[in-house]
Amino acid sequence: MTAVGVAGHRFLAEVEKVKAGIEEALDAVGSKELTVMSSLAEGSDRMAAEAVLARDGGRLVAVLPLPAEDYATDFASEESRAEFGGLLDRADEIVVLGKAESREHAYEAAGRYVAEKCDVLLVVWDGRPAQGRGGVAGVVEVARSGGKPVAWVHAGNRRPGTSAPTSLGAEQGVVTYEGLP
Repeated sequence: MTAVGVAGHRFLAEVEKVKAGIEEALDAVGSKELTVMSSLAEGSDRMAAEAVLARDGGRLVAVLPLPAEDYATDFASEESRAEFGGLLDRADEIVVLGKAESREHAYEAAGRYVAEKCDVLLVVWDGRPAQGRGGVAGVVEVARSGGKPVAWVHAGNRRPGTSAPTSLGAEQGVVTYEGLP
């Protein structure tokens, strides 16, 4: 069983390209049995979780930065909270991290946990520095410093200070690999 950690952007343009990139990356991992480690944030975390759960033998380890009831308040709509709850119900294991000094620190701790505990990190990322503490760039840094293989689905982030997703154009959904055989 290969543990695939996931980190990525919440607001995504050209979602079908991103989903195709996630599937390609999961195929490249080369294991028939996958466990996805995800915080189940909106966007790419949930896409990757659904993709793994759709595969034979796919398992989910939910790594929550906060207790579920508190964490769910960060999701904008009732639909999003219901989607989160549905995925949580399908989890084989739920890891709730301890107290942190702020929400951002809690998100950072969850990303660090995923990067340290996974066998391969799958990221949906624009390659740029994080827009805040606990962003994808920090998770990638932890994985790289630990010598973890990284499957990188290129995807635009949001415009700073907004929820408006951006695209990387022809690069959107393209996958590159670091350290995979």
